[in-house]
Formats: sequence, C-alpha cells, structure tokens
Amino acid sequence: MNFQQLRYVREAVRNNLNLTEVAGVLYTSQSGVSRQIKDLEDELGIELFVRSGKRLVGVTRAGAGAIEIIKRILAETENLRRYAGEYAGVDAGRIVIAATHTQARYTLPRVIERFSSEFPKVKLELHQGTPLQVAAMLTEGAADIGIASEALGVAEGLASHPCFIWSHRVVAPEGHPLLKLAPARLTDIAQYPIITYNQQFTGRACVDAAFAAADIQPDLRLTAMDADVIKTYVRRGLGVGIVAEMALEDMEREGLRVVDTEEGLFGSCTVRVATRNGNFLPAFVHRFIEMLMPAAEDGVRKAA
Repeated sequence: MNFQQLRYVREAVRNNLNLTEVAGVLYTSQSGVSRQIKDLEDELGIELFVRSGKRLVGVTRAGAGAIEIIKRILAETENLRRYAGEYAGVDAGRIVIAATHTQARYTLPRVIERFSSEFPKVKLELHQGTPLQVAAMLTEGAADIGIASEALGVAEGLASHPCFIWSHRVVAPEGHPLLKLAPARLTDIAQYPIITYNQQFTGRACVDAAFAAADIQPDLRLTAMDADVIKTYVRRGLGVGIVAEMALEDMEREGLRVVDTEEGLFGSCTVRVATRNGNFLPAFVHRFIEMLMPAAEDGVRKAA
C-alpha cells in the first residue's frame, strides 16, 4: 500500500469514477490508475468499486467505508506536511480557493494581488462553482478556503464566518424609463422583463423573497450564472438586470446605469468564508483570510 494508490482512489471518487479524468488530473495513464487501484484492492482483500468491464460504475459497501478512511489519511498527511512547513519557517506552499464567479471575478482580484506581493512563494489555485459545489470541494478536501453567499453556513464539517454583507442592484441600458424614476419601486421594475442569477447563485433567494412578499410574479426572462453574462443581455435590451452590487464595475463603459431604487429593496445577503474542520492551515492561509475581509468590504463601498 502506498500514498499514490490512495490518491488514485480519492481522485476516482472526486471525478465521478471517470478514470480518464483521473489520469489527466494526476498526469498518468488510465491503465496505470486502474492497475494501481486493483493492486490496492488485492492487498486489502476487498473490492472498493463496482465494475462493468473495465469501467468503474459504483462504490461497494465495503468501499464506502474504506474511502472515508482514505480521505482522512490523505487529509492528515497534508496536515503533517503543512505543520512541518510552519515550524520550518517556510512561507511557501499552495492555497486552493473555491469561490463563486461573483467572488472570483469581483472580490478576489485585489486580495490576490496584495497576497501575492506579500507571499511570492505561495501558489494560488482558484476553482469556481455554485455555492453547493464550493461547499463540496471543501468537505472533500479539494479546496482549503471557500467563499460564497449560500451553503457554507449550513454545510456539515465546515467552519464558516461572515465575511461581508451585500445587496442587489438594478441595472438598465442608457435611456431606459426606469432611470427617470427616483426611486423606482418593485412594482415599477416588475413591468419589464428581468435578467438575473439562476437559483443556485448569488443570493437569488433574496430576489425571490422580495417579489413574493409584494405578491408580484416577475417576468424572469433570462437567468444566468454570473453578472457578466447578465449585463451582456441587459446591454442588448432584453430586459433590466438584477445583479450583486460588487458587479457594478465599468458600468458607464458598458453602456449601463444603476437604477435608483427604494433602499433595502431586495434585503441583504452575506458572503461567508469557510474552511474544513480539522484541516491544518499554515499562517499564510490565515493571512489570506485576514486580507479578504477588509478588501471585500472596500470593494462593496467602491461599487455602491
């Protein structure tokens, strides 16, 4: 038994049992991955996976328990490596960050720029996904830090903290009738097709709750995963947009304007930063989190 075999098993689970993808992630051959997993099964005396020919199609009952142990072994191995590096005084390593598109696009650039200047030997790896995917990457050990507006506060096995509070803003093309109102009410906005986030992303529940409380059924003409796409279609005249206030950069250059609305129209949402319980984090990871909070707040103030 060796650590490489354990990594193959873990990556097989992470990549939905697709050994071709596992081989790509680990820079090896598919046949090599398959052989190493089979060798581990032979040594353990149990089958970890259900097979159909050469393909893995499921996890056996014995495999489910073994895989959880494998994940813990590899997590503790990484903790040991980081622990040793901390005491060796090495400000070098890697941080894997999982974040939604909005946070990756609008909140993190300032933080990463500042962090990279202070810790030039630390490599950063950024993964994007839905809030649920961000939470899953943390719980599975595929990421060190997670940043999202939903899911992180309720996911098991995570320690999460409020990072900053934000709200939605309404945007429209230059010359749109809503821009003449001061302020525009929810009933005014609902007269036009609306383009906003789909239900997995960026505080969409806050938007839905506002319309539901007013007993309004909005014309959700188009939903998308990120603000850049939403603004593109607003600019083309398909409707008015409801986006996170962090996404208000370059509005004039993009030919868009922020609609003056009643204060607190869509309530507020909270971005949380989370880590996995039991995961040893070097000092430079804690420093990254410290940088994230004030930088995020500054970003919101500049956008507002």
